[in-house]
Parts: sequence; C-alpha cells; structure tokens
Amino acid sequence: MSIQPSGTFPPAPSSREDDGSLASPLGRAAALNVVFLALLWIVELINAATGRELVQAGGIRPRDAGSLVDIVTAPFLHGNVQHLAGNALPLFSLGFIAAVPNIRKFLWMTLIVIVVGGFGVWLFSPENSVSIGASGVVFGYFGYLLLRGFVDRRPVDVVVSIGIALAYAYPMWNSIGFGVTNISWQGHLAGLVGGMLAAILLRQKRVKPTAAETLPGLPAAE
Repeated sequence: MSIQPSGTFPPAPSSREDDGSLASPLGRAAALNVVFLALLWIVELINAATGRELVQAGGIRPRDAGSLVDIVTAPFLHGNVQHLAGNALPLFSLGFIAAVPNIRKFLWMTLIVIVVGGFGVWLFSPENSVSIGASGVVFGYFGYLLLRGFVDRRPVDVVVSIGIALAYAYPMWNSIGFGVTNISWQGHLAGLVGGMLAAILLRQKRVKPTAAETLPGLPAAE
C-alpha cells in the first residue's frame, strides 16, 4: 500500500529542468536544503547563547509521554558546533539528491523519517538520556535513497541507489555507534528504517496498461 497524500506526485515541467533558475528542480532542491541548514545553524547559535537550555527543553526523553512532542524538535538541536558540522555535509548532499525529483514527496519523506526515527529513539533509548541531532534524518535520507530506485523501478533512480551505496555504505556503517558513549545508535537505526519505510509508502504509483495497450493492433474504444 502506498501513501498518496494529495494524489500522485507529478514530475516537474521539463522546460525548467536545465535553466539554472531557483524554479527549476535543481534550484528548488538546493534552495530548500540550504534553508534547512541555515535554520539548523540559527538554532545552534540560539542554543549556544542560552547555555544549551534548548537541549533539555527539546531533546527526546525515553518513555516520557510529555516528551513525545520533542520528536519534532530534537532533529533541530545539537550538542555543539562540531556535532552540527558533522551532520551538515551528508544532510545537504543526501537531502539535495532526494529532493530533486519531487519536492512534495521529499517533504513527506522527511516527515516520515523524523516521526519514525524519533519514535524509535523515544521507545528504545536508555533511561535518563536526552537525544538530539539530525543524524537520524541523515540515516533516513540514506535509507530512502538506497531503496527508492528499486521500489519505483526507474532506471535513473536505480543508478542513484547504487551510487549512494558505493559512496556512503561504509562511512554510514561506521557511524552507527553500537556501544559508543553519547551516540544514539537507536536513533540512527530508527532513522534508517524510517527512510526505507518512506520509500515504500511513497513509491511511484504505476498505471496498469489498458487492454488496447497490451494487445497491439486493436483500436481504442471510443
């Protein structure tokens, strides 16, 4: 079963594909991800200026019902500049690649990743911990791109999936953080699952051919 929140996701008009404007698919994908990164840096500056109070206010506290709302805020918070800087490059590069074909689908995918990944943290993280950071979203984008080409069965996306695997599989595996202090492997794995789930739920709807299309030579019904 696939999610179609507002019908199908039509491709962008071909006339805008290569004109270099911000209205083109490349321009929209780049602008959206730049805005997202800029927002993360603004939040980081505010967080640093307030003595990291936002971490305690918006981080995910496991099995605390009052912290379910923090599933939405936690990806925007980081422990320090180095934490955010480590997420920035993969967040932009993977997000840009994921957003190019269809912005609406990308936004729905990001929402699914945040909710599934955050709920995984809330459910499985150890007691007395507070989880923050966009690394779960990075893993979600990675999982989405790994699977998207194969569930949509579009040759270009299959090639992208293979390229993502060759480029990111090893560093992502080394970044999961099993047994490493102050790294939420639960959030990384939950984000990965969320991205793969999003690829399945948002897969391209395939139209079944009509009888006239499957039997060449027959005139179409009028």
